[in-house]
Amino acid sequence: MEYEVVIGLEVHTELATKTKIFCSCSTQFGGGANTHICPGCAGMPGTLPVVNKKVIEFGIAAALVTNSKINQYTTFDKKNYFYPDLACSYQITQLFHPICVDGSVEIETSQGKKTIGLKQIHMEEDAGKLKHDPFTDSSLVDYNRSSMPLLEIVSKPDFRSAEEVVAYLEKLRSMLKAIGVSDCKMQEGSMRADINLSVRPLGSTKLGVRAEMKNMNSLKSITRAIEYETARHIDLIESGNAHKLKQETRRWDDEKGKTYAMRSKENAQDYRYFPNPDLPPIVISDEWIERVRESLPELPEAKFARYTGELGLSEGDSRLLTGSKVLSDLCDHCIEAGIAPQTAANWITGEVMNLAKNDGKPADDLVLRKESLAKLIGLVEKNVINRNTAKKVLAEVYHKDVDPEEYVKDNGLAMVSDKGAIEQMVKDVLAANEKVVADYKSGKTQARGFLFGQIMKQAKGKADTKLINELLNEQLG
Repeated sequence: MEYEVVIGLEVHTELATKTKIFCSCSTQFGGGANTHICPGCAGMPGTLPVVNKKVIEFGIAAALVTNSKINQYTTFDKKNYFYPDLACSYQITQLFHPICVDGSVEIETSQGKKTIGLKQIHMEEDAGKLKHDPFTDSSLVDYNRSSMPLLEIVSKPDFRSAEEVVAYLEKLRSMLKAIGVSDCKMQEGSMRADINLSVRPLGSTKLGVRAEMKNMNSLKSITRAIEYETARHIDLIESGNAHKLKQETRRWDDEKGKTYAMRSKENAQDYRYFPNPDLPPIVISDEWIERVRESLPELPEAKFARYTGELGLSEGDSRLLTGSKVLSDLCDHCIEAGIAPQTAANWITGEVMNLAKNDGKPADDLVLRKESLAKLIGLVEKNVINRNTAKKVLAEVYHKDVDPEEYVKDNGLAMVSDKGAIEQMVKDVLAANEKVVADYKSGKTQARGFLFGQIMKQAKGKADTKLINELLNEQLG
């Protein structure tokens, strides 16, 4: 029998606000345990929540880019359950009137394009974090993450493979980063996914028993977990043990490559949802929605079409540039500063990416002033410095954040462009290397590279390479 895997995702993305969703505590990542808390997010009795307006605006923005219907009357609710890192034994979230519903995200895989439906997007607060100490056999609670603002993006069960899940997460991540809603750093937990998976016979419309794998924050691990869990379900069904499949939450062990049962999976009624009496309903006006819409930047898909069409960049370069907000921002600024699109793309996909790679950083963790990069490329275009010198200056700009123009001036790196001076250098090198010149004239073309290198050495790497080539060709006949 052939089987079909059915997957739905609940994606939690931490919002890029400076303060938490219901208090003014910092959302900065890191910091000592329990240093970013107040009586409110620590769950002290008598404290009252106040909604962060920016969270609402981020919810509206997410709705607009995911083709969702915005609920202009939206409310907060209490979701009741006990867990040690949930200070109040309830979570403030949305059930009855989430900020938006009925959205869609288009993905593309090896099987072509597909539209993934969204059930809803809702706003909620995060819980704290338990830190387990194996030496003392105890657990401590850090409430820094408590009340961090989240958007939970709930898909319909439209996925049929791990490839589709990864394509969806990458698309979602690129959109949310582009509009500044979240940095989506999965390694820091600011984007994580709960995977709801079941298996059924191919052609059946009845859903199988669902297992949930929570808080997955690595695309590689997500792929492995889906493949393992799919095989586990099929094995139990085919061995006559389908009754052992339970609706439960399972933990993925990345080292062992297996999932393990944690607890039975609750249904909505188990959480005893009810409207939060401490937070009034929020009414979102048409004018507010339009203000957010007008503030949205160009989305990656539109940018890709512009890069390949209007700017004439290759699909490969465009894909790399638009896959990262940092890289596309660098490229756009350089073009606005008068740099030719292909020249800007070459520098960014080549030298800039090499620096990031050598530093062990992904593109989106790259820290490089776009003004400095545009200045540096401009110095090359104006023949102030040659490309080899520019590569060295770029390293200083990247590592030490120096101003490229001042650095070139202070270190005497400006190019020697005096034709008479370079011509004399060429003559001196040819005179000192008569045998190499003879080798070149007898057909050993690689000898020319040696002569060029000697001239550059004499010029201390600062000569106009174009002029050197012209004069070298002239002198060699």
